Amino acid sequence: MRIAERQTQTKTSDQILGEIRDYCRATKTAESTFGRLVVNDGKLVSRLRDGARITTGTLDKVRAYLSERRGATSSARSEPSAANKPVDGAIADIAPPGFRFFDNRQKYLLFVSTCSEKTEIANRVSLELGNLQPSPPALRIFDAGVGDGTVLSRVMRAVHARFPTMPLYVVAKEISYEDVRLMLEKMADRLFEHPATVLVITNLYYAEAPWLTPRSATSAQSLIWKDVALSGNTAHGFAEQIGQLEGFLAENWRAGISPTTGNPVYMRPIILTLRREDHSFLLDPIMPRPGRVMADYDLVIASQPYRARASVEFKASKVVTPLVRSLRPGGRLVGIHSHGNDPGIEIIEAVWPGDDPFKTDRYAILRQVKHELGTAARHYNFNASSDARSIFRYHMHTLPDEVSGPIGTSTLFAAWNAAIYVAQIEDVRLSEVVRDGRYLEATDRVLKKYGGLWFNDETYVVSHRRA
Repeated sequence: MRIAERQTQTKTSDQILGEIRDYCRATKTAESTFGRLVVNDGKLVSRLRDGARITTGTLDKVRAYLSERRGATSSARSEPSAANKPVDGAIADIAPPGFRFFDNRQKYLLFVSTCSEKTEIANRVSLELGNLQPSPPALRIFDAGVGDGTVLSRVMRAVHARFPTMPLYVVAKEISYEDVRLMLEKMADRLFEHPATVLVITNLYYAEAPWLTPRSATSAQSLIWKDVALSGNTAHGFAEQIGQLEGFLAENWRAGISPTTGNPVYMRPIILTLRREDHSFLLDPIMPRPGRVMADYDLVIASQPYRARASVEFKASKVVTPLVRSLRPGGRLVGIHSHGNDPGIEIIEAVWPGDDPFKTDRYAILRQVKHELGTAARHYNFNASSDARSIFRYHMHTLPDEVSGPIGTSTLFAAWNAAIYVAQIEDVRLSEVVRDGRYLEATDRVLKKYGGLWFNDETYVVSHRRA
């Protein structure tokens, strides 16, 4: 009887896995995104693929979701104009062709842990601190996509070294719950070393986050604003209190899929503020409150804030221009994105000849931002710098003798993962090439050719002229 039950369970898991796979391919939805949307578990599909059993409750949720979305898809096809109707405060779960390269957590975490990009970006951003001339009551920083917090925590260290006693106001934008959790784990030490710090985390859009104000009335009414005053004076105590926020984050920091771009969008807007209780009196003048928020930043960090394949108009109008408008006189925006022309792109070209994801350079973005600003552009300086100053390199970490002889499978997989992550290759295209070993052969050739793997980023600076 038990054998029959196991066979039935296996058949059910295989069947539902096939239905999920077909749905994800048809809607261009990442499997991790599907799992989070249905049961708030980004690893659901990978566990099923590895042979995990599926409970009756989970099976019912998956089938109900697929049934509902298939019906919605049929309705959308029979009513072409529905896709063009404006949606205010609503989330559509059917993702059209679109892609967010950091949705896949395994790719993201492997890339971050095996490559030095975060360190190099933090070093480059920290060079701009010497050009800042903050004014009372605080030095103000905005991170436009904080990710796991590696860049921000390193920049905050550099800020403390240069301005050890100056109050610090930091706003970090991030829509991913998992990234927010990882970022907050790094903040206990920052709040201990630099006690005069107000830290704000939000999932608002680029046009909203600098001002901590949702643009639509519906979103404004559903806004969650949570203020946390950390007691005590030890990093250990701060870490424990921050860890207690995980339940709040898991319940509220959720994302859906945009019906127009396929990008994640917040389900409910959230603003979370953290400060040390023993510095509340000092920090009161810079604490943000509903209806009392200033977007006058001394430094804006725009590190990989947009998809490389997005149009220059989208990058400029939806991301960079709103951030530029949030600069105070004397403030500086540091933009950083992938440049290509490196061994990583050679791997991509060997598998997909002619593929070039890096079609927009810093010059094109700055020209478009000037156009978006119109007459206000005269108040800003746009600095693309020379290639020697703008383009910098980061590496995949390998042992000295790891690529001198036969290269291990784990190193090949890490290098391949880094290449497809940087080039932002969609899962649909990946499934077509991983069935054979050509992609590992191409990776092996490039690693041996260069004795390792490295990538190029490029940077630009927009500064707000002083009066």
